[in-house]
Amino acid sequence: MSFLTGPMRKHVNGHKQLTDHSEIKFVDPGELVYLPLINMGSTAYEVLVKEGDSVKVGTKVAFRKDHFTVPLFSSVSGTVKGVQKIMHSSLKPVDHLVIINDGKYEKEAPLKPIDYKSASKEELVEFMMNMGLVGCGGAGFPTYIKYRGVQGIKKLIINAVECEPYITADYAGMKENLEDLVAGVDALLKTCEAEKAMVCIKETKQDFIPVLKDAFKEFKNIEVVPVPDVYPMGWERTLVYEVTKQRYEKLPSEIGCIVNNAATAISFARCMRTGMPIVEKLVTVSGDGVVEPCNVKVPTGTPAGVIIQACGGYAAEDILLIAGGPMMGKTITSDKFVIGTYNNSLTVLQHKPVKAIACLRCGKCSDHCPAGLQPVRINMAEKAKDTDALKKLGVMDCVECGMCTYICPSKIDVTEGVRRAKRIVALKK
Repeated sequence: MSFLTGPMRKHVNGHKQLTDHSEIKFVDPGELVYLPLINMGSTAYEVLVKEGDSVKVGTKVAFRKDHFTVPLFSSVSGTVKGVQKIMHSSLKPVDHLVIINDGKYEKEAPLKPIDYKSASKEELVEFMMNMGLVGCGGAGFPTYIKYRGVQGIKKLIINAVECEPYITADYAGMKENLEDLVAGVDALLKTCEAEKAMVCIKETKQDFIPVLKDAFKEFKNIEVVPVPDVYPMGWERTLVYEVTKQRYEKLPSEIGCIVNNAATAISFARCMRTGMPIVEKLVTVSGDGVVEPCNVKVPTGTPAGVIIQACGGYAAEDILLIAGGPMMGKTITSDKFVIGTYNNSLTVLQHKPVKAIACLRCGKCSDHCPAGLQPVRINMAEKAKDTDALKKLGVMDCVECGMCTYICPSKIDVTEGVRRAKRIVALKK
């Protein structure tokens, strides 16, 4: 990180009004669901069922078998069709377990419900692991890893900021599941043995902040903390610095913090209460390229195309379909990809080509980079294929937040150049 940094953040037009007060719509996945056999890039999965087997909602059908334990559960009842390789939201062809949906949604809980108030820390961590709880904010990191064996945690930070434009799934989820949010935060606080928890939400959510404060009023060690409405306040490093004024090298635990998304806290509470894993997701479908922007609840494995049709279809012929938000999401040319346990949005924008001009050397991309990098210099080194320079510039620290592209007055897709640079360095390892 450079010592000479600018604001490292900026207010962006959120377009939240398209969906932040709409009713949540349930979308049936149709005849087939496709469960992605991937987690955080790892495809080391063992499938536990075979073609023709009957499954129910909650049946354990596969598990990640490398250094992480992440079980996968069926989101519908029906019959296993087999394994098929289709495009994943990560832009890679990935094996998916295909299940024929019988439409009955018969359930079987893989675990017994657990009372977090009487359970030990070790029991709660094991429950997280066996339930396959992952970060629901988009990363999908196995939650139990953050809590297993950790010591010296002073603050639990609950990320309810949702700083990406268009996305309101967390906001809608908190409003609909306030009791689970409270229970989930309290349970995570017990699990990490921290002194206090901070539920961080944008200061512009003036209608909901009093509701949150009232919900937590009986908890002396849980505070609702309004934070500035700037991007990327929802990024872990930016949020941790905002509320602690401390920085860290690799993990927030280095300075005594654990960060979890609000949707993860809600999911944890629901898992403990019901004994059921994450088998459905709340997803924001928004943008000027979809007829009826709204928040939808879908079984995991539901194809994006099915969801778009349930929202009235595409509003134009030439659109950009983005898995995620417009800043960090990935544009995909087909709507066959599906919603996994950590996806939370589909952004559909009408394609409006932008003509880029030569770099003005204004330095805005460096001033606003939340990671303190110099994107324009990284782009220059990428064009020269100078791997040594890219390493010195810290290219692998880029989280691809999209800020450099957003801020560029020349309309250069700086982020894409940095992505290419990261691939060059990765291939040289």
